[in-house]
Amino acid sequence: MSATKTVVYVEGIGRRKTASARVRLTPASATVITVNGKELNAYFQNLSHQKDVQSVLDTKDAGIENYTISAHVVGGGISSQAEAIRLGIARALVKEKASRRGALKAEGFLMRDPRSVERKKFGLRKARKRPAWSKR
Repeated sequence: MSATKTVVYVEGIGRRKTASARVRLTPASATVITVNGKELNAYFQNLSHQKDVQSVLDTKDAGIENYTISAHVVGGGISSQAEAIRLGIARALVKEKASRRGALKAEGFLMRDPRSVERKKFGLRKARKRPAWSKR
């Protein structure tokens, strides 16, 4: 039998609208973020989405070190995917060290945004849009 090296990682799951992200944190010497096998700036070309994902790592008083972060995200749009990854990273950081919870919660990173698209009702054109009413 050969000796296999086990990689120790912490996993967190984040969701937003219909996007779902599975995030794995592995301790490393430098912070590297990959999303679906691509680097962060290749997957999210918009700078605001990149900052949205990295904002969790910039939290003060959380004692966050360097990690290799790999995220697998499916569903939703680009913005909701970025927010799902952010929530997954925050949950994984808390799972690794419980003392970070207060600082991350104060910044609002541990709150799941429950808003989603309202379903279409029968007889209507969209969820609430009605056909024009005519008297005759």
